[in-house]
Amino acid sequence: MNQHDLSDLRAEFDKFVKERCSTDPENLQEQNPDASDKEDEESVPQFVETLTNKLLAPAISGVYLSRLDIKRIAEAIDESIPIKERIKMIRALFRHTTTKQYLEDAFAEINRHINGRILIYQELGEAFPASKAIFDEHSNKARKIMKIFEHIIEDFEEIEPSEDPLFV
Repeated sequence: MNQHDLSDLRAEFDKFVKERCSTDPENLQEQNPDASDKEDEESVPQFVETLTNKLLAPAISGVYLSRLDIKRIAEAIDESIPIKERIKMIRALFRHTTTKQYLEDAFAEINRHINGRILIYQELGEAFPASKAIFDEHSNKARKIMKIFEHIIEDFEEIEPSEDPLFV
């Protein structure tokens, strides 16, 4: 290999590292435009933190909801959210929740996705009997998560708009 080719390659690599791997705060925003959206810093209802911790962890919920799944859930309830990190997408989905009906619609759609995964687990359990216990465990976790949705809906207090926005 030619020494000139190696020096060109090294120069190109150094340029890439300088441009894309910088820890300079000004360059970080250019590298990751979703890094610190103001919307992401807005407060969310209390249940969202618990929901994200349990729903987005496959070890707890028994299912994995991808970014695309969350996007489809939002579209099914006539919401538009950008594709970002899964936690930010869930926060955006529930950020402006004011009615139980919205929660019921959102959780019904999430339940449809989870039930789809449970059906897949059942098919896999039948196809691979030696692994059935594992799939049954995931199905049971998923059903427990769906029960949490019911409790969140029951405990949710609707926020009614008042004439005076500063009235508490």
